[in-house]
Amino acid sequence: MTTSDVIVIGGGVTGLTAAVRLAELGREVRVVSRDPARDTTSAVAGGLCWPYRVRPEVRAVAWSLRSLHLLTELAARPAETGVRLVTGTMADAGDAEPDGWHAAVPGLRRATPDELPPGCGAGWRAAMPLVDMPSHLRYLERRLARAGGTVQRRPFTSLAEAGREAGTVVNCSGLGARELVPDVAVRPVQGQLVIVENPGVEEWFGAADAHAESTTYILPQPYGVVLGGTAREGAWSREPDPATARAIVERCARVHPKLAHARVLAHRVGLRPGRTAVRLEAERLPGGALCVHNYGHGGAGVTVAWGCADEVVRLTGDGTG
Repeated sequence: MTTSDVIVIGGGVTGLTAAVRLAELGREVRVVSRDPARDTTSAVAGGLCWPYRVRPEVRAVAWSLRSLHLLTELAARPAETGVRLVTGTMADAGDAEPDGWHAAVPGLRRATPDELPPGCGAGWRAAMPLVDMPSHLRYLERRLARAGGTVQRRPFTSLAEAGREAGTVVNCSGLGARELVPDVAVRPVQGQLVIVENPGVEEWFGAADAHAESTTYILPQPYGVVLGGTAREGAWSREPDPATARAIVERCARVHPKLAHARVLAHRVGLRPGRTAVRLEAERLPGGALCVHNYGHGGAGVTVAWGCADEVVRLTGDGTG
């Protein structure tokens, strides 16, 4: 049996980010994941740094702002990190008071009428980190390896099993926490998207009601434009639905008409790990190992990953970085 100082369960963005932070502080870290990073929900994510379907709000804003700062730094090396700063618009109803996120994001301002697409009454404008997730996950794995961390592909049947192999276990199992913990409060929030050839879209656009099953987002990535999307709670299917895909393209084409005729490159479906609130806390496992839970990030994994990683570091007793 292989033993480690720290085992991080989960090879998605939250697990890899926490592993990087701990490894760079000198801990001996092993990431254990059933699936390679390219097959995780993180790899399917659109990659815009903006909190969405994540609670509790105050803590989520703090985590998001910390991640915003670090992702902005990584955007100075886009070819290496997969992170770019891209200007765009987030639509809203126009009558809500700014929350902690809106008030704190550098450069965020109200969009002027001529900056809004047809049918959009109000919105916010800013240059935000836009993350090419497959590229970013590869960057995190390389960074972890440079810090001495390792990655192992296999499942754990229980947290107690992991606790027998390490003094500290960081549980970033996402939707898998439903069985691993077990925590039935974790539920899938299905997200479907369409990737098309870019007909000239340079800015991102989002209109995401946290309570709606359908959203509209347009995210220009190096490999094409990501069009979304859906947020269907309790839906487990990973198969793209053709009718849903057509509806996504139609919604996005109202913002950028050229998207209606863009060649479709791929259809993707991911299951976000939804929960009424992120679980980020420590407890002792029956055998005595320290377990730090870090799951239930909903649609904001990449947005809160670095902020949550800092809290994981604090909970493991390694300071605040």
